[in-house]
Amino acid sequence: MELAMNEQVTGSKLKWLWLAVLVVALDLGTKAMATALLTYGNPVPVIPMFNLTLLHNTGAAFSFLAGAAGWQRWFFVTLALVVSVVLVGWLRNLRRHETRSAISIVLILGGALGNVYDRVVHGYVVDFLHFYWQDWHFPAFNLADTAITIGAAMMILDMFRKPADPGTPANGSE
Repeated sequence: MELAMNEQVTGSKLKWLWLAVLVVALDLGTKAMATALLTYGNPVPVIPMFNLTLLHNTGAAFSFLAGAAGWQRWFFVTLALVVSVVLVGWLRNLRRHETRSAISIVLILGGALGNVYDRVVHGYVVDFLHFYWQDWHFPAFNLADTAITIGAAMMILDMFRKPADPGTPANGSE
């Protein structure tokens, strides 16, 4: 009875893990296609301001620590795995009405795991989405990075949402 009561309060948001699996599958699939179809470092114009350019990132966001001696690979793998465990714990403890939070968490989780796979298997993250404006080039990224960014933006925006009524959930409905 107590377990059933707790389930009603928390609403088991673990059911959203399918979205993390989808993010990983799409990310790894697009990275495999980019690796198979693109030549490293050779931009393929798609539309003005956007190329597909295969690049390998041994660092983190914006190539942070890319020039380090190699220790960063396992540091980022460990960090991402620890964050993933924390995210699953957080997801597990969400309340029934916190659906938006669940979605943002699993987007971040899926993106982190997609990039962890690359680091473990290849020693670098495969990037291929390349935006630019004239001579300014945004660092190349991938679908995992996109999912992480969308999930983080959702979390940040959610922090600014205020419930209309104290009895109304802040994070929307299920």
